[in-house]
Amino acid sequence: MTKDQKTEAIELLKGKFSQYSNFYITNTESLSVEQVNHLRKVCFDKKVEMKVAKNTLIRKALESLDNEKYAGVYEALHGVTALMFSDSPKEPALIISTFRKENAKLEKPVLKAAFIADELYLGDNQLASLVKIKTKNELIGEVIGLLQSPAKRVIAALLEKGKKEGEAVAAAPEASAPSAPEAPAADAAPEAPAAE
Repeated sequence: MTKDQKTEAIELLKGKFSQYSNFYITNTESLSVEQVNHLRKVCFDKKVEMKVAKNTLIRKALESLDNEKYAGVYEALHGVTALMFSDSPKEPALIISTFRKENAKLEKPVLKAAFIADELYLGDNQLASLVKIKTKNELIGEVIGLLQSPAKRVIAALLEKGKKEGEAVAAAPEASAPSAPEAPAADAAPEAPAAE
């Protein structure tokens, strides 16, 4: 790889790290070409970008963006590295987990690290936790559900009360309608005022 190619690769990686607040660092070593192609297709279908890159280039890209922020990531940069970039904090974890289940004999890809919204998860043992992370839309749905819950209970109580009152009215005997007041006769003359 020439110096210009390295510079271009670093710039491309910097763009990806800047674009996405979530990325996973995985090891896909020992996967067959067919398996890697299948993994790439699944990532593409789930809107996850997968890039294989050299560890030194990944480190240079991260250092040039914010060395302090990404310092914990560097220890995960060893062996074969495939990066997964995603808007969703848990989609890559779901992909890795599902891929392993479909290929029961595999323990790959191995999760080396995940950087989720400025928080670092190191090691493959973090995969189960990452699968359970709530996405923004899931959290919004839960909040809406919590807000709607009391309103639903009030509406249900009002409907139940109205139903009971309707049954009570229907069960009560009909009262006779009050007679209308008699209207004065049309031909009756008005009383003359008393003379003083």
